[in-house]
Amino acid sequence: MVAERMHRVPESGTVRISNLVSRLKSEGVDVISFSVGEPDFPTPENITQAAIKALQDHFTHYTPSSGIPELRKAVADKSRKENGIPCEAQHVIITPTKHALFMASLAMVDEGDEVILPDPAWGTFEALVRLAGGVPKFVKVRPEDDYRMLPEGVAEAITPRTRMVLSNSPSNPLGSVAEESDVRGISDLAKDHDLVVLSDETYEKIIFEGRHHSFAAQPGMFERTITFNGFSKTYAMTGWRLGWVIAPPDITKEIGKLQTQSVTNATSFAQVAGVEALLGPQESVRAMIREFHARRDLVYRLLEGIPQMSCPKPKGAFYMFPRYSVKMSSEDLTMYLIKEANVAVTPGSSFGPSGEGHVRISYAASRQDLTEGMGRIKEALQKL
Repeated sequence: MVAERMHRVPESGTVRISNLVSRLKSEGVDVISFSVGEPDFPTPENITQAAIKALQDHFTHYTPSSGIPELRKAVADKSRKENGIPCEAQHVIITPTKHALFMASLAMVDEGDEVILPDPAWGTFEALVRLAGGVPKFVKVRPEDDYRMLPEGVAEAITPRTRMVLSNSPSNPLGSVAEESDVRGISDLAKDHDLVVLSDETYEKIIFEGRHHSFAAQPGMFERTITFNGFSKTYAMTGWRLGWVIAPPDITKEIGKLQTQSVTNATSFAQVAGVEALLGPQESVRAMIREFHARRDLVYRLLEGIPQMSCPKPKGAFYMFPRYSVKMSSEDLTMYLIKEANVAVTPGSSFGPSGEGHVRISYAASRQDLTEGMGRIKEALQKL
């Protein structure tokens, strides 16, 4: 009955577990959730107030499809100054967050084209490639390389059918941060083989060691890079569904065409809030990152006390992706921890072929819940 393409698209394991947690909590079960990928902080008050004022001013109708001029300019200015991306407002399209990733894939990938992506990786990446008719080509990343996607692995995966390389740094679910040599090396390969790079930089601010490097800032790369970013993680605005894509004119034209034929434009009053987020005070962002850093260190220490789990210390984002030694699939272990410990994690199988044997732990939770939840996990694993 349904279209054949739908059989290519895997279900989101993260959303499935989150829905299960919501149901259990509604039934009164004391579940601690480490499954959701969103900051547990409120959206900063100045941003919320900007949206309220926009609503009171009746800014509730269509906007230009690519976004209001003030927000496009703010994104371009930020990207030039902070990331070194040589862009102007006309290179920016404001979108409802990851809708941009699907539009970019549909605009650039033909049936049978191959797209290189890290393994493990966020499950949406595989889904958007398959929905566009593309073929994912996984590059396995290793703990001894801090789970970075290295140029050598990308080079081995390139074939005559390769069309695009997909990068995500800092990484969901790994917390890895690409080094400048990684970005430079992959950029050289993209230029040598006439490839496009789709760079998901959503977690760019949440880095504890090292620094962020944008592909589009590399010499000769702006013309072949689609940069995706947004407000969800940096400003605790996941529910606002507001992001952006930066690309050269020939690509923004096609992505813009898809936006006009789909969502038309991002939510009007949310765009006003986005301007305030970028141009307003940034101390709330810095405070959130300091707290995530402390939580990263806390969870890493607690993980070291669980003999059945091991994990390199992540350098960014807010995830741990430990390997476990018990003889269970990641799906079965996830359900066991929910039933036995009332703790929700995400099965590693949701993140690509190499994710099996791991679980993802989001430390976007209070220190009290992290300490209690990790203790429950340790106790539950001791029973196996």
